[in-house]
Amino acid sequence: MSFIITRSDLLAPKKEQVDGLMPHILQVLRDAMGGSAENVRLGNVRCVSSKRGWWTKKVKEDIWNRGGGGWMVGKVNVGKSNLFENVFPKGRNDDLNSGSLRHTAQQKLPSDLPDGNGDEERNCQPTQNPSKDMESQLLEDSLLPPAQPETSYPVLPLVSSLPGTTASPIRVPFGGGKGELIDLPGLARGDLEQLVTDVHKIDLVMRDRVKPEQLVIKPGQSLLVGGLLRITPATPDLVFLAYPFLPLRCYITSTERAIAIHTQRENSGVSTIAKPGIGSRMQSAGKFSLKWDVTKQRTGPLTKPAAVGLSTKRLPFMVFSADILVEGCGWIELVAQVRKRDIETGMEPGDLFDTRPYPRIEVSSPDGRHVGVRQPMGIWSLCGEKPVSSSKGPMRPRRSMKGVKKNLKKARRAVSSSHIYEPDTM
Repeated sequence: MSFIITRSDLLAPKKEQVDGLMPHILQVLRDAMGGSAENVRLGNVRCVSSKRGWWTKKVKEDIWNRGGGGWMVGKVNVGKSNLFENVFPKGRNDDLNSGSLRHTAQQKLPSDLPDGNGDEERNCQPTQNPSKDMESQLLEDSLLPPAQPETSYPVLPLVSSLPGTTASPIRVPFGGGKGELIDLPGLARGDLEQLVTDVHKIDLVMRDRVKPEQLVIKPGQSLLVGGLLRITPATPDLVFLAYPFLPLRCYITSTERAIAIHTQRENSGVSTIAKPGIGSRMQSAGKFSLKWDVTKQRTGPLTKPAAVGLSTKRLPFMVFSADILVEGCGWIELVAQVRKRDIETGMEPGDLFDTRPYPRIEVSSPDGRHVGVRQPMGIWSLCGEKPVSSSKGPMRPRRSMKGVKKNLKKARRAVSSSHIYEPDTM
C-alpha cells in the first residue's frame, strides 16, 4: 500500500518546500491511524503534483515494476483521474517482462492432468469446460466491469473539477498482461455541498494555490467563512491571527452580527454561499484548543542565530497555533500569543494530563459537522512574505529612465555642433 498526497502544488510553490513538509505529513498520518501506527514504517508516502510533474515519474516506475492490479482509492475531488493520466505507463506494451511470460506459460499448461491418486475418469466427469464456468461465475459476482482492450495509448478517465465524474470503476491494462490500473469512484466526504447554492458548489474546490491575507480577530469579533462557518474566540481578552487557506470569502465582524448572519436572522449585504433556510441547522461543532507551540517559528529575528539569537526559554511569551479543517475545502491557520506565566500557572508538577489554559476558539457549522483540527503545518511561515535582511540595508529607489535617451541625443548634438569648423573671415 502506498500513500499518495495529490495536488501538493497547493501547499507551496516549490518542490523543495513541499518535500520539507514530509515529517509533518508523516506525523499527521500516524495521528490519524491511531496508536497502532506507532511502529508502522511509512516509507511509501509521496507528495505528487500532476500539474507540476512532481514525483509522478517515480510513481509511474513503481506501478510498472510492481505489476498486478493497482487500485486508486480516495475521496472525491482529490485528483485521482488526473493522477491516473500522468502515472499510467503508456506506450510500453512491447517491453519484455516476466508477467507476460508467466501468463503465456500458464496458458500452455495441459488442463486434463490426472491427480496423484490416478483416478482420471473422476477428474473428467464433473464439468465439460470448468474454465468457462469459473469465468461466468466471476463475471456474475464481480463488482468490476470488464477491462478494455489493451493498447499502447488507451482512453483514460475523464478529468474534471466536478464531483462524481468517475461513476464506475475503470480498468486499463498495460504491459501485455503484466498488470492493470483501476480508477475507482471517489468516496463521499459528506453533505456539505448539499448545503451550498448550485451556483457556488464549484467554489468549494481549491483549484489554485491560495495566498491568504492576515486577518486579526479582536475580542468581541468573529470570523465568518462563506456564511457556512463561524469562528469565535472562547478565550477572553486575547487577539487571534487567522490565515484562511480556502477558496471561500472570509470576513470579520462583531460577534452579535456574525451570529445573526450565520443563522440567517439578519438580511445583510454580506455575500454568502449557504442555501436559504438552513440557518436553524447551525450548531456548535465544539471548542478547539491551540495547543501546539510555534514560538520558535513565529518570533522571527528574536530567536534566529544570525540576529538576536535568544532562546525561547528566555522569552516572556509563547505562541500557540492550530489548523481548523473545513471538509473538502481547505484549512484556516490560527495563531495566538499568550504570556508564559499564564500558561505555566495552569500546570502542576504532579498532573498526569495537560491542563494548561491554552487559547481556545469555538466553531459553529451546519449540524455541528464538517470541521476538524490538526497540528499546524506552518504554511504561512513557509510561504509568507519574508522581511528584508537588515544586513543589506534599505534598498535605493530605482532611477526613473523617462526621457533619458532623448536627453542623450540632445547632448550629443550639442557637442557635435560645438566642434564644427568656422573659417576666419578677417
